[in-house]
Amino acid sequence: MKRPRLKSNRGKTGAIVNPFTKQKHKFHLLGEVRKRQKGNRDKILVLQRIEFDEDQRIELRLAYYIIGKLRGMRGKWVWGQYASLIPPEDFLALYHKAKKKGWFKN
Repeated sequence: MKRPRLKSNRGKTGAIVNPFTKQKHKFHLLGEVRKRQKGNRDKILVLQRIEFDEDQRIELRLAYYIIGKLRGMRGKWVWGQYASLIPPEDFLALYHKAKKKGWFKN
């Protein structure tokens, strides 16, 4: 099956809702990097750089797109339902800890 082109989201705006306080937090997507997951042609991993409007803090969102299987979305790229937001320094700390443990070849 031929996969559709996945357009860039750079410059788009969005919002997330805190599940506990129900407060809405608006943001701008400053950029993103993508990579097709090894061994799975139907999944694209994405790391996004987000700036929140309220305090201009920067966070990273690790997420994914998958090829839809259900009627109406079948054959289209669909945003993965779950994504983590994390400050860049926390992401780096986790990366360095994993690297120290030998999780990466380089």
